[in-house]
Amino acid sequence: MTANGFRRIALGMNGAFEGAHMGHADFRVGGRIFATLGYPDGKWGMVALTPEQQETALRECEAMSPAKGAWGANGATMVRLAKIDEETLGAALTMAFQNAVIKGPTRPAASRKPRT
Repeated sequence: MTANGFRRIALGMNGAFEGAHMGHADFRVGGRIFATLGYPDGKWGMVALTPEQQETALRECEAMSPAKGAWGANGATMVRLAKIDEETLGAALTMAFQNAVIKGPTRPAASRKPRT
């Protein structure tokens, strides 16, 4: 899999769009990030799975690993692009996309209540 292949699959999701986050491409639906690309060295992507989905994915695919720290504990799953096939990546991106859709759109910044 290549970065362009990752991008093609992610943007193939209905309503998905590409943005940028912390210096690398991200893919969103309803304002929620469901995947990122290019971190840390351009050879990896990330899919936002649930911890349960991540556990299954890690058992079934050696091209995936949890992200470091709390992000990984919460389901952020790193994908080694050179080692994953299109079908497996497509399934992982679909799950991540569906997770974001289920959460619903983010609220616009102007309507957020300040933290106390």
